[in-house]
Amino acid sequence: MKKLIFIFVLLTIFSCSDYIDKPKNLIDQDVMAEVIADLMINDQAIFTYQDKNMEAGTRFVLKSHNVKPSDFTESFKYYVIKEKMNDITNNAQEILLKKDPKAEKYVKEKLKQSGNTSSFVQ
Repeated sequence: MKKLIFIFVLLTIFSCSDYIDKPKNLIDQDVMAEVIADLMINDQAIFTYQDKNMEAGTRFVLKSHNVKPSDFTESFKYYVIKEKMNDITNNAQEILLKKDPKAEKYVKEKLKQSGNTSSFVQ
């Protein structure tokens, strides 16, 4: 009976732990949103120049925000598991729209064409 109680207590303790530990160099959510916004701009350059290697652009974005690639990857995993990426990507979208106000009109038109509605664009 004591063994059964001991196993039950152990199971209870381990079931309350997080799925992932907080990374040592966790990137702040605001900085993460800025990095993602800049990476999306870089992604458009990759789309425009498909035959070019644009890896240097990605490294430049991370370096300009003083973020190591491994820290970005670990922070990204952490925020996905903690279900905070939706807020971060919404902030990144707001940053992009502030950088290019014409983009909001473009996004609205594309959403109308596809039939999707976004709470942010409405």
